[in-house]
Amino acid sequence: MYTWGISSAGILAPANMSDINVFVGNTSYIDPEVYQLWLDGLSATDAVYARQHTGILRKTGATRDMLQYDTLDYYRTFSMLEKILHHPPQIANQMLLQIPPSTQKMLIEKYYEFDFPVLREILGKKLSSKNRKDLDDISEKTSIKLKSCRRQFDNFKRVFKVVEDMEGPIVKNIQSHFLISERLAKQYAAIVFFANNRFDTGKKRLQYLTVPDFTHCADEMIANWTVGSIDSKVDIDADIDRDFLQELRDTKILLDKDISDIHRNVVCSALQDKMSEKVYVDMESNFKIIDPCRQTGWTSENVRNFLEIYKTSCKQIEVFKRQPRLLRIWERYMDTLTRCILRMYHS
Repeated sequence: MYTWGISSAGILAPANMSDINVFVGNTSYIDPEVYQLWLDGLSATDAVYARQHTGILRKTGATRDMLQYDTLDYYRTFSMLEKILHHPPQIANQMLLQIPPSTQKMLIEKYYEFDFPVLREILGKKLSSKNRKDLDDISEKTSIKLKSCRRQFDNFKRVFKVVEDMEGPIVKNIQSHFLISERLAKQYAAIVFFANNRFDTGKKRLQYLTVPDFTHCADEMIANWTVGSIDSKVDIDADIDRDFLQELRDTKILLDKDISDIHRNVVCSALQDKMSEKVYVDMESNFKIIDPCRQTGWTSENVRNFLEIYKTSCKQIEVFKRQPRLLRIWERYMDTLTRCILRMYHS
Protein backbone atom coordinates (compact mmCIF):
# COMPACT_ATOMS: atom_id res chain seq x y z
CA MET A 1 0.00 0.00 0.00
CA TYR A 2 1.24 3.47 -0.88
CA THR A 3 1.19 6.63 1.22
CA TRP A 4 -0.21 9.40 -0.92
CA GLY A 5 0.67 13.09 -0.88
CA ILE A 6 -0.11 16.22 -2.88
CA SER A 7 2.72 18.44 -4.10
CA SER A 8 2.56 22.21 -4.44
CA ALA A 9 1.58 21.81 -8.10
CA GLY A 10 -1.33 19.49 -7.35
CA ILE A 11 0.55 16.29 -8.08
CA LEU A 12 -1.11 13.39 -6.31
CA ALA A 13 1.43 10.60 -5.90
CA PRO A 14 2.72 8.00 -3.47
CA ALA A 15 5.54 8.96 -1.16
CA ASN A 16 7.72 6.38 -2.88
CA MET A 17 7.92 8.26 -6.17
CA SER A 18 10.31 5.75 -7.72
CA ASP A 19 7.53 3.11 -7.90
CA ILE A 20 4.63 4.99 -9.48
CA ASN A 21 3.63 8.48 -10.62
CA VAL A 22 0.00 9.56 -10.83
CA PHE A 23 -1.33 12.94 -11.86
CA VAL A 24 -4.90 13.88 -11.01
CA GLY A 25 -6.18 17.32 -11.89
CA ASN A 26 -8.47 19.54 -13.87
CA THR A 27 -7.54 23.23 -13.87
CA SER A 28 -3.78 23.53 -14.04
CA TYR A 29 -1.95 25.36 -11.28
CA ILE A 30 1.17 27.27 -12.28
CA ASP A 31 3.60 28.28 -9.56
CA PRO A 32 4.87 31.78 -10.54
CA GLU A 33 8.10 31.26 -8.62
CA VAL A 34 8.99 28.08 -10.52
CA TYR A 35 7.98 29.78 -13.76
CA GLN A 36 10.37 32.63 -12.97
CA LEU A 37 13.20 30.18 -12.35
CA TRP A 38 12.53 28.66 -15.78
CA LEU A 39 12.41 32.11 -17.40
CA ASP A 40 15.67 33.03 -15.69
CA GLY A 41 17.30 30.15 -17.54
CA LEU A 42 17.97 27.84 -14.60
CA SER A 43 18.20 24.13 -15.33
CA ALA A 44 15.69 21.86 -13.59
CA THR A 45 18.45 20.68 -11.24
CA ASP A 46 19.36 24.25 -10.30
CA ALA A 47 15.70 25.09 -9.88
CA VAL A 48 15.26 22.20 -7.42
CA TYR A 49 18.25 23.48 -5.48
CA ALA A 50 16.87 27.04 -5.48
CA ARG A 51 13.41 25.91 -4.34
CA GLN A 52 14.89 23.72 -1.61
CA HIS A 53 16.72 26.73 -0.18
CA THR A 54 13.42 28.59 0.25
CA GLY A 55 12.47 26.08 2.95
CA ILE A 56 9.69 24.50 0.87
CA LEU A 57 10.39 20.97 2.13
CA ARG A 58 10.01 22.05 5.73
CA LYS A 59 6.90 24.09 5.01
CA THR A 60 5.08 21.40 3.01
CA GLY A 61 6.47 18.20 4.50
CA ALA A 62 7.42 17.01 1.02
CA THR A 63 10.53 14.97 0.27
CA ARG A 64 13.34 16.04 -2.02
CA ASP A 65 12.25 13.40 -4.54
CA MET A 66 8.76 14.90 -4.56
CA LEU A 67 10.23 18.36 -5.08
CA GLN A 68 12.35 17.08 -7.95
CA TYR A 69 9.41 15.42 -9.70
CA ASP A 70 7.27 18.49 -9.10
CA THR A 71 9.92 20.76 -10.66
CA LEU A 72 10.46 18.46 -13.62
CA ASP A 73 6.72 18.36 -14.24
CA TYR A 74 6.59 22.16 -14.25
CA TYR A 75 9.53 22.36 -16.64
CA ARG A 76 7.84 19.92 -19.04
CA THR A 77 4.70 22.04 -18.88
CA PHE A 78 6.57 25.26 -19.61
CA SER A 79 8.39 23.65 -22.54
CA MET A 80 5.04 22.56 -24.00
CA LEU A 81 3.62 26.06 -23.61
CA GLU A 82 6.60 27.95 -25.00
CA LYS A 83 5.67 27.61 -28.69
CA ILE A 84 2.17 28.82 -27.86
CA LEU A 85 3.60 31.79 -25.96
CA HIS A 86 5.28 32.86 -29.19
CA HIS A 87 1.72 33.59 -30.38
CA PRO A 88 -0.07 34.72 -27.19
CA PRO A 89 -3.66 34.86 -28.55
CA GLN A 90 -3.44 31.08 -29.08
CA ILE A 91 -3.07 30.37 -25.38
CA ALA A 92 -6.78 30.90 -24.74
CA ASN A 93 -7.70 28.24 -27.31
CA GLN A 94 -4.98 25.64 -26.71
CA MET A 95 -6.14 22.19 -25.60
CA LEU A 96 -3.07 21.01 -23.69
CA LEU A 97 -4.04 22.48 -20.34
CA GLN A 98 -6.98 24.22 -18.73
CA ILE A 99 -5.48 27.53 -17.65
CA PRO A 100 -7.55 30.27 -15.95
CA PRO A 101 -7.52 33.70 -17.69
CA SER A 102 -5.59 35.31 -14.82
CA THR A 103 -2.88 32.67 -15.13
CA GLN A 104 -2.79 33.06 -18.92
CA LYS A 105 -2.17 36.79 -18.41
CA MET A 106 0.62 36.09 -15.94
CA LEU A 107 2.30 33.55 -18.25
CA ILE A 108 2.31 35.96 -21.19
CA GLU A 109 3.39 39.06 -19.26
CA LYS A 110 6.26 37.31 -17.52
CA TYR A 111 7.40 35.57 -20.72
CA TYR A 112 7.75 38.91 -22.51
CA GLU A 113 9.31 40.80 -19.62
CA PHE A 114 13.03 41.43 -19.93
CA ASP A 115 16.05 42.52 -17.95
CA PHE A 116 17.07 46.15 -18.48
CA PRO A 117 20.81 45.28 -18.61
CA VAL A 118 20.15 42.83 -21.48
CA LEU A 119 18.04 45.30 -23.42
CA ARG A 120 20.60 48.05 -22.85
CA GLU A 121 23.22 45.90 -24.60
CA ILE A 122 20.87 45.02 -27.49
CA LEU A 123 19.09 48.35 -27.98
CA GLY A 124 20.00 50.03 -31.24
CA LYS A 125 21.59 46.91 -32.72
CA LYS A 126 20.21 45.02 -35.67
CA LEU A 127 18.20 42.03 -34.47
CA SER A 128 20.13 39.64 -36.70
CA SER A 129 21.41 36.09 -36.40
CA LYS A 130 24.94 37.47 -36.18
CA ASN A 131 24.10 39.58 -33.12
CA ARG A 132 22.26 36.65 -31.58
CA LYS A 133 25.56 34.78 -31.60
CA ASP A 134 27.05 37.57 -29.49
CA LEU A 135 24.66 36.84 -26.63
CA ASP A 136 27.37 34.83 -24.88
CA ASP A 137 29.22 38.09 -24.31
CA ILE A 138 26.07 39.84 -23.11
CA SER A 139 25.32 36.95 -20.76
CA GLU A 140 28.79 37.15 -19.28
CA LYS A 141 28.69 40.95 -18.98
CA THR A 142 25.23 41.08 -17.35
CA SER A 143 25.49 37.84 -15.31
CA ILE A 144 22.16 36.77 -16.81
CA LYS A 145 22.01 33.20 -18.06
CA LEU A 146 22.44 32.65 -21.79
CA LYS A 147 19.12 30.82 -22.14
CA SER A 148 17.30 33.83 -20.70
CA CYS A 149 19.25 36.24 -22.95
CA ARG A 150 18.23 34.19 -25.98
CA ARG A 151 14.56 34.22 -24.96
CA GLN A 152 14.66 37.99 -24.55
CA PHE A 153 16.46 38.57 -27.86
CA ASP A 154 14.02 36.32 -29.71
CA ASN A 155 11.08 38.15 -28.13
CA PHE A 156 12.49 41.51 -29.23
CA LYS A 157 12.92 40.20 -32.76
CA ARG A 158 9.48 38.56 -32.82
CA VAL A 159 7.68 41.71 -31.78
CA PHE A 160 9.71 43.82 -34.21
CA LYS A 161 8.92 41.53 -37.15
CA VAL A 162 5.19 41.54 -36.41
CA VAL A 163 4.65 45.29 -36.00
CA GLU A 164 7.43 47.05 -37.95
CA ASP A 165 5.30 47.59 -41.09
CA MET A 166 1.89 47.79 -39.47
CA GLU A 167 -0.23 50.92 -39.63
CA GLY A 168 -1.79 52.21 -36.46
CA PRO A 169 -0.52 53.17 -32.99
CA ILE A 170 2.52 51.04 -32.31
CA VAL A 171 1.76 50.48 -28.60
CA LYS A 172 -1.79 49.32 -29.34
CA ASN A 173 -0.54 47.07 -32.15
CA ILE A 174 1.87 45.39 -29.77
CA GLN A 175 -0.80 45.01 -27.10
CA SER A 176 -3.35 43.50 -29.48
CA HIS A 177 -0.92 40.99 -30.98
CA PHE A 178 0.96 40.00 -27.83
CA LEU A 179 -1.60 40.68 -25.06
CA ILE A 180 0.90 42.42 -22.79
CA SER A 181 0.37 45.40 -20.50
CA GLU A 182 0.58 48.98 -21.75
CA ARG A 183 3.68 49.52 -19.60
CA LEU A 184 5.51 46.64 -21.26
CA ALA A 185 4.15 47.47 -24.72
CA LYS A 186 5.63 50.99 -24.45
CA GLN A 187 9.03 49.50 -23.73
CA TYR A 188 8.76 47.23 -26.76
CA ALA A 189 7.59 50.21 -28.82
CA ALA A 190 10.89 51.92 -27.99
CA ILE A 191 12.79 48.83 -29.18
CA VAL A 192 10.85 48.76 -32.46
CA PHE A 193 11.20 52.51 -32.98
CA PHE A 194 14.95 52.61 -32.40
CA ALA A 195 15.58 49.49 -34.49
CA ASN A 196 13.35 50.69 -37.32
CA ASN A 197 14.98 54.12 -37.49
CA ARG A 198 18.49 52.79 -36.82
CA PHE A 199 19.38 54.95 -33.85
CA ASP A 200 22.89 54.31 -32.59
CA THR A 201 22.45 54.00 -28.82
CA GLY A 202 25.76 52.24 -28.24
CA LYS A 203 28.03 55.30 -28.34
CA LYS A 204 30.35 55.63 -25.37
CA ARG A 205 28.97 59.01 -24.37
CA LEU A 206 25.47 57.48 -24.12
CA GLN A 207 26.42 54.59 -21.87
CA TYR A 208 25.15 56.34 -18.75
CA LEU A 209 21.59 56.42 -20.15
CA THR A 210 19.09 53.84 -18.91
CA VAL A 211 16.33 51.92 -20.65
CA PRO A 212 13.65 54.19 -19.09
CA ASP A 213 15.54 57.19 -20.52
CA PHE A 214 15.37 55.72 -24.02
CA THR A 215 11.74 54.69 -23.57
CA HIS A 216 10.85 58.25 -22.60
CA CYS A 217 12.64 59.67 -25.65
CA ALA A 218 11.01 57.13 -27.95
CA ASP A 219 7.57 58.06 -26.57
CA GLU A 220 8.27 61.72 -27.29
CA MET A 221 9.49 61.12 -30.83
CA ILE A 222 6.64 58.73 -31.64
CA ALA A 223 4.12 61.27 -30.36
CA ASN A 224 5.60 64.24 -32.24
CA TRP A 225 7.90 63.24 -35.09
CA THR A 226 6.16 60.33 -36.81
CA VAL A 227 3.65 60.49 -39.66
CA GLY A 228 0.90 59.35 -37.32
CA SER A 229 1.58 62.23 -34.95
CA ILE A 230 0.29 64.82 -37.45
CA ASP A 231 -1.98 62.88 -39.82
CA SER A 232 -4.59 60.57 -38.30
CA LYS A 233 -5.39 59.21 -41.75
CA VAL A 234 -1.82 57.92 -42.13
CA ASP A 235 -1.42 56.34 -38.73
CA ILE A 236 2.14 55.00 -38.78
CA ASP A 237 4.09 55.24 -35.54
CA ALA A 238 7.22 53.21 -36.32
CA ASP A 239 8.74 55.63 -38.87
CA ILE A 240 9.89 59.21 -38.42
CA ASP A 241 8.04 61.53 -40.79
CA ARG A 242 10.30 61.75 -43.85
CA ASP A 243 8.77 65.06 -44.96
CA PHE A 244 9.57 66.48 -41.54
CA LEU A 245 13.20 65.34 -41.83
CA GLN A 246 13.43 66.86 -45.29
CA GLU A 247 11.99 70.17 -44.13
CA LEU A 248 14.21 70.15 -41.05
CA ARG A 249 17.19 70.55 -43.33
CA ASP A 250 16.04 74.09 -44.01
CA THR A 251 16.85 74.99 -40.39
CA LYS A 252 20.51 74.42 -41.15
CA ILE A 253 20.44 78.09 -42.03
CA LEU A 254 21.26 78.56 -38.33
CA LEU A 255 24.72 77.21 -39.13
CA ASP A 256 25.40 80.14 -41.41
CA LYS A 257 28.02 82.20 -39.59
CA ASP A 258 26.19 85.53 -39.76
CA ILE A 259 22.85 84.07 -38.67
CA SER A 260 24.54 81.91 -36.05
CA ASP A 261 26.18 84.99 -34.52
CA ILE A 262 22.84 86.80 -34.42
CA HIS A 263 21.19 83.79 -32.79
CA ARG A 264 23.97 83.49 -30.22
CA ASN A 265 23.76 87.17 -29.31
CA VAL A 266 19.98 87.05 -28.90
CA VAL A 267 20.17 83.95 -26.68
CA CYS A 268 23.01 85.31 -24.54
CA SER A 269 21.29 88.65 -24.07
CA ALA A 270 18.04 86.99 -22.97
CA LEU A 271 19.79 84.68 -20.49
CA GLN A 272 22.35 87.06 -18.99
CA ASP A 273 20.23 87.81 -15.92
CA LYS A 274 18.98 84.24 -15.46
CA MET A 275 22.31 82.45 -14.92
CA SER A 276 25.36 82.77 -12.71
CA GLU A 277 28.39 84.48 -14.24
CA LYS A 278 30.28 81.16 -14.57
CA VAL A 279 27.38 79.38 -16.29
CA TYR A 280 26.81 82.40 -18.53
CA VAL A 281 30.45 82.45 -19.67
CA ASP A 282 30.31 78.70 -20.40
CA MET A 283 27.14 79.16 -22.42
CA GLU A 284 28.50 82.11 -24.34
CA SER A 285 31.56 80.17 -25.43
CA ASN A 286 29.87 76.85 -26.22
CA PHE A 287 26.40 76.19 -27.58
CA LYS A 288 26.68 72.40 -27.33
CA ILE A 289 24.41 70.76 -24.79
CA ILE A 290 24.64 67.62 -22.70
CA ASP A 291 28.35 66.75 -22.31
CA PRO A 292 29.74 70.29 -21.93
CA CYS A 293 26.88 71.32 -19.63
CA ARG A 294 27.38 68.31 -17.38
CA GLN A 295 31.12 68.94 -17.22
CA THR A 296 30.68 72.56 -16.19
CA GLY A 297 28.00 71.83 -13.61
CA TRP A 298 24.86 73.28 -15.19
CA THR A 299 21.67 72.50 -13.28
CA SER A 300 18.62 71.08 -15.03
CA GLU A 301 17.01 74.50 -14.63
CA ASN A 302 19.98 76.12 -16.40
CA VAL A 303 19.57 73.71 -19.29
CA ARG A 304 15.80 74.22 -19.39
CA ASN A 305 16.17 78.02 -19.54
CA PHE A 306 18.84 77.79 -22.22
CA LEU A 307 16.79 75.47 -24.45
CA GLU A 308 13.63 77.56 -24.12
CA ILE A 309 15.41 80.76 -25.10
CA TYR A 310 17.40 78.93 -27.79
CA LYS A 311 14.08 77.88 -29.35
CA THR A 312 12.06 81.08 -29.00
CA SER A 313 14.86 83.47 -29.94
CA CYS A 314 14.58 82.38 -33.56
CA LYS A 315 11.40 84.47 -33.75
CA GLN A 316 13.66 87.52 -33.67
CA ILE A 317 15.76 86.41 -36.64
CA GLU A 318 14.65 87.94 -39.92
CA VAL A 319 14.73 84.75 -42.01
CA PHE A 320 12.37 83.03 -39.55
CA LYS A 321 10.07 86.07 -39.50
CA ARG A 322 9.73 85.82 -43.26
CA GLN A 323 9.07 82.07 -43.25
CA PRO A 324 6.40 80.98 -40.72
CA ARG A 325 6.67 77.42 -42.07
CA LEU A 326 10.33 77.33 -41.05
CA LEU A 327 9.45 78.48 -37.56
CA ARG A 328 6.79 75.77 -37.20
CA ILE A 329 9.28 73.10 -38.22
CA TRP A 330 11.87 74.49 -35.79
CA GLU A 331 9.41 74.50 -32.91
CA ARG A 332 8.21 70.96 -33.69
CA TYR A 333 11.82 69.82 -33.58
CA MET A 334 12.89 71.79 -30.51
CA ASP A 335 9.82 71.00 -28.34
CA THR A 336 10.53 67.26 -28.54
CA LEU A 337 14.30 67.62 -28.43
CA THR A 338 14.03 69.73 -25.28
CA ARG A 339 11.98 67.11 -23.44
CA CYS A 340 14.44 64.40 -24.52
CA ILE A 341 17.51 66.39 -23.46
CA LEU A 342 16.01 67.25 -20.08
CA ARG A 343 15.32 63.56 -19.50
CA MET A 344 18.85 62.60 -20.53
CA TYR A 345 20.47 65.34 -18.45
CA HIS A 346 21.48 63.39 -15.36
CA SER A 347 24.61 61.81 -13.92
